[in-house]
Amino acid sequence: MAEQILLIDDDVSLRRVTEFNLQESGYKVLTAANGADGVALFKRYRPALVITDVQMPEMDGYQVLQQVLALEPQTLVIIVTAFSSVEQAVGAIKDGAYDYVTKPFSRDQLTLAVAKAFEYRRLRRENTQLKDVLASGLDRQQIIGESRAMQQLLQRVERVAASQASVLISGESGTGKEVIANALHQGSERSDGPFVAVNCAAIPKDLIESELFGHIKGSFTGAVRDRKGKFTLADGGTLFLDEIGELPIDLQPKLLRALQEQAFEPVGGETEQVDVRVVAASNRNLEEAMLTGEFREDLYYRLAVVPMELPPLRERKGDIPLLLDFFLRKQQANVDVSFSAEVIDYLQNYGWPGNVRELENVVEQMLILRQDDLLQLSDLPQRIGKPSVRSGGVLNLPDDGYSLEALEQEAVEEALRRCDGNKSKAAAFLRIPRHTLLYRLEKYNIQNI
Repeated sequence: MAEQILLIDDDVSLRRVTEFNLQESGYKVLTAANGADGVALFKRYRPALVITDVQMPEMDGYQVLQQVLALEPQTLVIIVTAFSSVEQAVGAIKDGAYDYVTKPFSRDQLTLAVAKAFEYRRLRRENTQLKDVLASGLDRQQIIGESRAMQQLLQRVERVAASQASVLISGESGTGKEVIANALHQGSERSDGPFVAVNCAAIPKDLIESELFGHIKGSFTGAVRDRKGKFTLADGGTLFLDEIGELPIDLQPKLLRALQEQAFEPVGGETEQVDVRVVAASNRNLEEAMLTGEFREDLYYRLAVVPMELPPLRERKGDIPLLLDFFLRKQQANVDVSFSAEVIDYLQNYGWPGNVRELENVVEQMLILRQDDLLQLSDLPQRIGKPSVRSGGVLNLPDDGYSLEALEQEAVEEALRRCDGNKSKAAAFLRIPRHTLLYRLEKYNIQNI
């Protein structure tokens, strides 16, 4: 889009020549024959640059400058003056004008002054944006949500990011724990250092010590060379330990020491010192895990200096339209695709056991398989599509009553059977957190099915 300029001059010939030269240089030009008309045009269109003659009847260029800057202090104003009035033009710069040109001026002089003005405006805007980023330290564009829960979370992230405290992020699978961990890193003094993420649940138990702390060549079978661990790779930055609740109990004391002393021993090696901030996350209830002896209490309190809990998507459904728009732009930035009102309403009423990750997956699938650029209910994946209505629902209770606890136990057992004993899938099937399912298994003494 062409930059817009307001040109104010009572000299008809000079105004027309100047307008033509500016248009030839690619600018959109508004013109006024006097100061009053010029200010009226400025109020309506708010152009970024004003070029005004000084000597005009009724309202001169200095008065135009004052009124324009009173309306929009960031506006750039170039004063056009006779050579004999240069001293006054310099005074105008002190009062807020960007620059001045003296009559007579060539086309090159004018276009150079205008180009410099817009370059100055661009640099000033970039500088302001950079200051805002440095002040907040966060990439807010990746944290989507206007709900009260998300705004409170974002404020907490901004306050905590600048500290060196360990943070424990809890929340169901798919709620965006790594996004928050990354935001904590970007908002800290360590943002220039590495951000290293480790999924503790994805590493075999016999390899996780080497993965975290590294090993020395020959320290065990298969150690054919030295290897740096994640703590070493994260030196000077942030180490994100996802699914920390899956860390083997016998390795937890070594992690505790690394947190307390910023020191550790690689497998088969000697003590190394590092400077690492640890952010951990879990979709399990670690307080329950402490009670069952699966997680050390001292490690928990070392990790949870500042706890943060991410709300599940079903508790912030008002954010779903924002997330849909974000994922649309992420997947199809240059395609004009939109969701019908029926789809948005349906998705806001769906339970989302997989949370934001599931929503992104649904958007991607709908975009790939869509029949039109307006996404309809028929484009929804079959697994989340409207269920068929069955007479009598899913329950057939006896006339003499039935225990609610027995009903709950049957539901848990049936979910485990359908999911072949996979607890994470069973929890998603029942639309409850995994740690809630584990609590029910213990409560009803349900063994693996």
